[in-house]
Amino acid sequence: MNMSISHANPQEHSSLGLRYAILAVLVLVMACTRINHFAPLPDASWAVFFVAGFYLRRSLPWAFALLMAEAVLIDYAVITGQGMSFWDHYCVSAAYWFLVPAYLAMWYGGAFLAAHYHGLEARALGLACASFLVALALCYLVSNGSFYWLSASVPAPRSMSGWMKNLGDWFLPYLRSQGAYFGVAVTLHALAAGFAKPQSIAAQVTQR
Repeated sequence: MNMSISHANPQEHSSLGLRYAILAVLVLVMACTRINHFAPLPDASWAVFFVAGFYLRRSLPWAFALLMAEAVLIDYAVITGQGMSFWDHYCVSAAYWFLVPAYLAMWYGGAFLAAHYHGLEARALGLACASFLVALALCYLVSNGSFYWLSASVPAPRSMSGWMKNLGDWFLPYLRSQGAYFGVAVTLHALAAGFAKPQSIAAQVTQR
């Protein structure tokens, strides 16, 4: 009987291993920063989902579900660790589940950037910033809007003008914190692409 054995490209193994390493780092970053009741660093979850969408949307599409589950588990651990009921906490209302589409906006923002990224070209930084800003704005609209209109923690009466004020009050702090994490990610990616061989590791993990 004729049997053929296929040998995987070593470069593919290396690229997949790198993706798993990136996922592990993102899981760790979220774990260290989302526990914002104890950690001095701001929550990096939004930036984590953007970076995950950029690097992992093709080879590890299930990474979104994993990171989403991690986010909920961390919230559960923090809330119950304070002796409170998870379901009675002011953050957990019908609006809480709108974090799924909010984080999807960040994930697909990163995926969009990856689909149009062709290496360290002059336009790459502008495209990266634009993709991040649009994704962050959508994420913010969904998360802030759902909390304002659906959470019992927001006192009545609610109004469009009240929501606009709330949007304005919180947007810049979120932009500053997530923008800082985005800047770190861009710097690390540029360093990896700059020091790698012509077919760089950074380019491998964003192959379409």
